[in-house]
Amino acid sequence: MKVTSFGRNLRALRDREGITQAQLADMLETTQTTVNGWETRGVQPRRAMQEKIMGIFGLGDDDILSESAGLYAQLHGLVGKPSGAIAAKEPRKAYAPLLGRIHAGDAVEPDVLDDEIPIPWDVWDRHRSGYFLQVEGTCMNRVYPDGCYVFVDPDREPSSGSIAAVSIDGADYIMRRLYVGANTCILSPESFDPEWRDIVITAGSGHEVDMAGTVVWFQPERELG
Repeated sequence: MKVTSFGRNLRALRDREGITQAQLADMLETTQTTVNGWETRGVQPRRAMQEKIMGIFGLGDDDILSESAGLYAQLHGLVGKPSGAIAAKEPRKAYAPLLGRIHAGDAVEPDVLDDEIPIPWDVWDRHRSGYFLQVEGTCMNRVYPDGCYVFVDPDREPSSGSIAAVSIDGADYIMRRLYVGANTCILSPESFDPEWRDIVITAGSGHEVDMAGTVVWFQPERELG
């Protein structure tokens, strides 16, 4: 069944008061199942119950019954907005650690930093083991400019075509586009600067390549602060 204005306003009331369905049910001397039905299944309570809710929380009819002026509209800034307007979700904040720098160029040993970078909550929620590295160099500046922060998911193994954070021979870290063949690993630049060349590592070459993770997002440096 369709959620009613009463159901939306009741949920907004609980959000405002910071109470659960079970707590509200106790206050109203009813069951959590009944409260859930009001909120999610379009069930409308009797008038006596509506008046009981209004009395407990000091509300009027419009607060719990109106679509355009009820608590839901009040709390989401929709009062006075056109009918059918959709409330924007409040952004959820998250931060991920900045662990070091990664060179988009010649391989260099990373240095460890102690900082945190803001990141959209939805990105962090999908990659909770992730961390930031700050880009130095120009070999990937077609996609990630010098100074930006790339977010690396160490649990996502790079596939052919991914942009990967790669450790070569256990110490050196670079960021390149990865292409994998049957016996060859190619780390390819994507740069406006023509000086950069592919790094080609073949089976039996004696080099050890460790895929440290996949770049899944980036934060421009100019948007911080």
